Amino acid sequence: MVNLSLPYIHLDTNVAFLRIKQWVFRRYDSSISTIWIVAFFTHVATSIFAVIAGFTQFFKAFLYKRTHRLMGKLYVFSVLLFTATSGLIMSFFANGGWTSVMAFTLLSVLWWFSTYKAFRCVINKQYDQHGKWMIRSYALTLSAITLRLWKYAYANYIDPDMEFLHPMDLYRVVAWVGWVPNLLFAEFLIKKKIHLRMLKK
Repeated sequence: MVNLSLPYIHLDTNVAFLRIKQWVFRRYDSSISTIWIVAFFTHVATSIFAVIAGFTQFFKAFLYKRTHRLMGKLYVFSVLLFTATSGLIMSFFANGGWTSVMAFTLLSVLWWFSTYKAFRCVINKQYDQHGKWMIRSYALTLSAITLRLWKYAYANYIDPDMEFLHPMDLYRVVAWVGWVPNLLFAEFLIKKKIHLRMLKK
């Protein structure tokens, strides 16, 4: 993820993924395209913090220590104020038409909501529910990775000649499979009461 973010460090609007987003600048006036590009760079800059901070929340050794609370605050702050909200703005301009727009919009809304619920539960000392919502939230955070893994696996191993799916069709598919299986797996973990096992000292 760090490596994928490096091309944008100089705020160049014509590198990597942004090369296929030039239509946003051509189709919309400067104010709308400016909002989109600010959202994009915000999303890139803060996503890595969400991935790392969220990862620390599932180490049992940190659970009852200050590290858990500090990294938890960083995670919530990043997702609620920056990462999920900027992702929502970007989702309205997703490549692939309405199917991709719907997938990324739903992802952003569920991501924000599950993180907010996790935050509210811990404030109210509902630690059981907090664990459930954090699992859901982080499963959606990891869509940043799983989306790219699905795309890489398909393009390099399943259909390297792209005979079955056109690249844009593949994008429409991974827009959904990048996060829906994650959420289903999260529900499986919750059913297995993984969050309760973590709470045991």
